[in-house]
Amino acid sequence: MPKTTLALLRSPLARSVRLLPLLACIAVALSVLSCPYAAMGQDSSTAQEETIRETTAENTAGEPGKIATNEDPVAEESSDSENATWMQRIDTAFGKYVVDNAAAVIFYDFGTKDRFGVSIPFVVVWLFAGGVFLTLRMRFINLRAFRHAIDLIRGIYDTPDEPGEVTHFQALAAALSATVGLGNIAGVAIAIGTGGPGATVWIILVGILGMTAKFTECTLGQLYRVTDEDGHVLGGPMRYLRYGLKDIGLPGLGRVLAVVFAVLCIGASFGGGNSFQVGQSLEVIQDDIHILQDHPWIYGLIMAVAVGIVIIGGIKSIAAVAGKIVPIMCTAYVIAALYILALNATEVPAAISTIVSEAFSLKAGYGAFLGVLVIGIKRAVFSNEAGIGSAAIAHSAAKTDEPVSEGIVALLEPFIDTVMVCTITALVVVVTGVYAAPNMQDVIASDQGARLTLEAFVVGGHEWFRYVLFAAVVLFAYSTCISWSYYGERSWVQLFGVRTSIIYKLLFLTFTVLGSIVTRGNILAFSDLMILGMSFPNLLGVFLLSGVVKRQLDSYWKKYQNGEFPRMK
Repeated sequence: MPKTTLALLRSPLARSVRLLPLLACIAVALSVLSCPYAAMGQDSSTAQEETIRETTAENTAGEPGKIATNEDPVAEESSDSENATWMQRIDTAFGKYVVDNAAAVIFYDFGTKDRFGVSIPFVVVWLFAGGVFLTLRMRFINLRAFRHAIDLIRGIYDTPDEPGEVTHFQALAAALSATVGLGNIAGVAIAIGTGGPGATVWIILVGILGMTAKFTECTLGQLYRVTDEDGHVLGGPMRYLRYGLKDIGLPGLGRVLAVVFAVLCIGASFGGGNSFQVGQSLEVIQDDIHILQDHPWIYGLIMAVAVGIVIIGGIKSIAAVAGKIVPIMCTAYVIAALYILALNATEVPAAISTIVSEAFSLKAGYGAFLGVLVIGIKRAVFSNEAGIGSAAIAHSAAKTDEPVSEGIVALLEPFIDTVMVCTITALVVVVTGVYAAPNMQDVIASDQGARLTLEAFVVGGHEWFRYVLFAAVVLFAYSTCISWSYYGERSWVQLFGVRTSIIYKLLFLTFTVLGSIVTRGNILAFSDLMILGMSFPNLLGVFLLSGVVKRQLDSYWKKYQNGEFPRMK
């Protein structure tokens, strides 16, 4: 390249042009906080959008006790705006101008509500079909490699000179800290409260299928990882979508999918991986800490400081903290839940029977059956993130020279997160019967899943069990935030370069505080939109690259069966 051209590329003008996408992204983030834009006005019949419209109606309603009329809606809206607090104005703008518009696209259901009586968003079919396809394509690797996965995280095959930043166990802990969280406590309770106990079966099924999706995407993450200029590993869908698809002759599609994924991942890290966690955990402890009832932003600020201290250190710091927090909080939560099930042992068989029978029941009609299935799939994916591609970012940093081995480690995540933890939570909620309690219907209607699980712990165990759940909820939320900050930061670096990383971290911490301000309904909707939306570019790329993974798997499995991998322990 001529020297004049190189000089032009390095000029201040060129650097300014390259910063335009960065400034645009910052502007979008700030608009969420203060600058509402015009709604697209699209109509949709999806159940998600109905929830969003209800939330928006609540946000724009008048003073408590005041009956709305149609006499002068413009004047009433103006009056509402004038009387609203700054927190309410932020929440209203967020729900009305961001969530509602995005839902019209991501949760489009092709008119299935009119045909079948229940809305079936395409994203739900996409994820379920993806899990089935990959499980068959990889010949049930989720089942046949289960024991080998346990040996890998035990370090039996670890060698100290392998490339990477963290061990198999630390990578698994970091990824689990992002998935084992409020989705297990709040999401499962929401699924049962809205869809009935039968949703549990579909949550488990999607968890089993999700094991193969995790294996495939995390293997690809290892295959296409690189090391950035600061010596940190950069891997995940934003890498394998771009360069993997380029290798199979689809460079244009790869670039587009990589950018779309990175943008959605950044949004998801602000929403489901951050604000949702803070908001739901705040709901649980708020009643017992009176200062948070009037000043909820204090909790958000404390969480922001705690998260900020860890994320400055990058994946090594995050993995070290996650490696300590995840085992402790999972053990404490599971022991408390199992104790409740032991106290109510006589009710467990009936609860299991109810769960299974309602999962396949057509008593309430075909539409009711589909509704339970959709709710179960959506909440399971939100919990374990299989097919979303996020975990591939953490597993890319694992120390190994065999990409398939890290994929096999990753398949344990949905099993631990969904098959184990979610099932235990579901049994506690069903056994205690709180999902059908009259005093819990308002809690269910407002998607306060964590509070429903809290009620189950108190009813089924002891009054002081609330403090066990308090600790679990806060630690779950905290660990999820620190891991998702890494996912979003790696996506940000892929788009804007490593030197702008600090800007992302500051925006992330801003949304941590925002999570204590924006209402749970809007946070939940935004979380679904961004996290589920990531599955579109990710799974499309994974489908196209599944042949690459299959060849790698066949080669690796042949070596494993022949005993070619030396055991270190």
